Amino acid sequence: MIGPDFLLWLHVIGAAVLLGTGAGIAFFMLMAVRSGDARLIAHVSGTVVVADALFTATAVVLQPVTGYLLARRLGWDLTEGWILVSLFLYLVTGLFWLPVVWIQIRLRDLARAAVETGTALPRAFHRLYRIWFACGFPAFFAVLGILWLMLAKPAIALF
Repeated sequence: MIGPDFLLWLHVIGAAVLLGTGAGIAFFMLMAVRSGDARLIAHVSGTVVVADALFTATAVVLQPVTGYLLARRLGWDLTEGWILVSLFLYLVTGLFWLPVVWIQIRLRDLARAAVETGTALPRAFHRLYRIWFACGFPAFFAVLGILWLMLAKPAIALF
């Protein structure tokens, strides 16, 4: 049987991966797009797509599993307010992250096409990038909220 300390460690690692990968992806993509260099943007966005698939997607799947197992092992009621608010924020994060995955793939493909044809990035790239950028804020702040709830475990009466 997996001990609670190990489950807690896995859960914290997963949270760190979600926050760190999300912040890193956003920073490197922002810097690449600010350069205006389609070749750099194509390279960085390709790396971003791989990082999201390897790190973020793995953490997204494992977080609820480790959280559930940890809650069961420590005897926390899954209807505790801080857990329910965390789950709600997790869903909010997912609602913003899922479209971002598709957008990142499109941004990569549009940048690669611009490099291959020797043309400027199309208007569609810039429009999608603005949507991608805007989706990052609610997702990032929701993850910060989840982390605070995990650490503080405040008494929140929802019912």
